[in-house]
Amino acid sequence: MKKLSNDELHRIDIKEFKSSKKSPFIVVLDNIRSLNNVGSVFRSSDAFLVEAIYLCGITAQPPHKDIHKTALGATESVNWKYFENTLNAINELKSKDYKIVSIEQAEDSIFLQDFKIKSDQKYALIMGHEVKGVAQEVVDASDYVLEIPQFGTKHSFNISVTTGMVLWELFRQYKY
Repeated sequence: MKKLSNDELHRIDIKEFKSSKKSPFIVVLDNIRSLNNVGSVFRSSDAFLVEAIYLCGITAQPPHKDIHKTALGATESVNWKYFENTLNAINELKSKDYKIVSIEQAEDSIFLQDFKIKSDQKYALIMGHEVKGVAQEVVDASDYVLEIPQFGTKHSFNISVTTGMVLWELFRQYKY
């Protein structure tokens, strides 16, 4: 097997990305403190043609060198919007008929692999604070809570890893 060069990957440019059909997902970052995590979420969101990222509360906003370091330009391709409060973002999303999906460990959560998206539905995916998780008031406002099963000693994945796993699974269902 020969490793492919960047030219052989035939990636779209920013202009093509902006005009391309997006997946029906908006990622909502609920008070994310790590700028590297924010940058990584931008990069994964670009890879899966996410419609937008909503940055809420203490979550940093581009332009910032630490976001740029991990986003590698994805802050230019992926649309984003800032909200002082995550519930304000949720209210806007609900008014646009998005289903609110918190990624959290909670009573009656659905394992990621058991959640089936509907092709005619749009989803807002809430990713929570690195230590505190998704705020309870945000969980309360959610239509679904998804959980990624874990089998080791740790109780959670890094938010950038979680976002990548969730986006891949939902994008896979949407596209394939």
